[in-house]
Amino acid sequence: MNFSASRRRRPLRRGDVVEVKSAAEILATLDGNASINAMPFMPEMMQYLGRRFTVSRRVDKICDTIAWTGSRRMHDTVYLEDLRCDGSHHAGCQAGCKIYWKEAWLRKVGDETAPASTNESESATTDLEKLAVAGTRTVREFDGVPTEVWRCQATEALKATEHLRGYDLRPHWRELTNGNFEPLRFFRILSYVVYLRIRKALGLLKPLPLHGAGDKQEHGKPLNLQPGELVQVLSPEEIAPTLDETGLNFGLSFDREMMPYCGKTLRVKDRVRTIVDDKTGRLLTIRRDCLILEGAVCSGERTVGCWFCPREIYAFWREAWVRRVDEPAHNEKSSAPEHSIANVGKP
Repeated sequence: MNFSASRRRRPLRRGDVVEVKSAAEILATLDGNASINAMPFMPEMMQYLGRRFTVSRRVDKICDTIAWTGSRRMHDTVYLEDLRCDGSHHAGCQAGCKIYWKEAWLRKVGDETAPASTNESESATTDLEKLAVAGTRTVREFDGVPTEVWRCQATEALKATEHLRGYDLRPHWRELTNGNFEPLRFFRILSYVVYLRIRKALGLLKPLPLHGAGDKQEHGKPLNLQPGELVQVLSPEEIAPTLDETGLNFGLSFDREMMPYCGKTLRVKDRVRTIVDDKTGRLLTIRRDCLILEGAVCSGERTVGCWFCPREIYAFWREAWVRRVDEPAHNEKSSAPEHSIANVGKP
């Protein structure tokens, strides 16, 4: 193998500019389930064919929200900027998951390179879309009954990854060597990892940071918040009475990683009504108030077993945890923190 060939196959890194390949090229990489190694190419990704983006992060490990086995190893995968699934081919799922991009679906380009031709084979585009749409459904057995359910990158993440041993620090080290983190930030997070592991081993770390009194869950007057409105996250002292003794509000957790948002002003991104359940593939209807706030995503830095996870899952918020605030003068928009957190629960 010569040197130039080796360079061409260098794994993509944060900051690389890439182009999403053509329909024909991507179609040639997929199996009958529209997948590479169990990771599906979803129809929501069709809109990005031929377009250029910057790699925001390598995806070498993720947290497991299906079987809760801890961290999982993923291969040959990156995130492109903040491209997220819009759920348009998954019954309008509003989870807004970041899209996994296999390197086989991308080509690295230089900033000076002219964009590739947009003359795409119509038949290849049609064939790819048909295969991708067919791959959004599958049959699973529940209580012995075959049931058709949804299939997406989130539901297949367990099959598309390998278990990582919790005491193995090599996957953490890879986050530094693969270019995801600068040394200063990496070692700051790693020191916090060690601190929390010690606290957990000594039995000093509770699963959730806040707890209420018994079954009493104060929820106040409905705010009927809508996308675009500004809210301020309440203080821990104000949120605690809305939780039961296990730390939940009608089944939804207020996670430790949401704590840094207390007192922050954020904008409502969406009211969540439907999501695809990662574990079952079933479409869940959210009957109680449930909000997504702009920028409020999981950092992968504060949850035991989820260190350095890049998924940036949106947190789900109850209206009882925020208060409506007036729009700033001169229509100045509030800015969310660069790194934010998410909870995982059943709203």
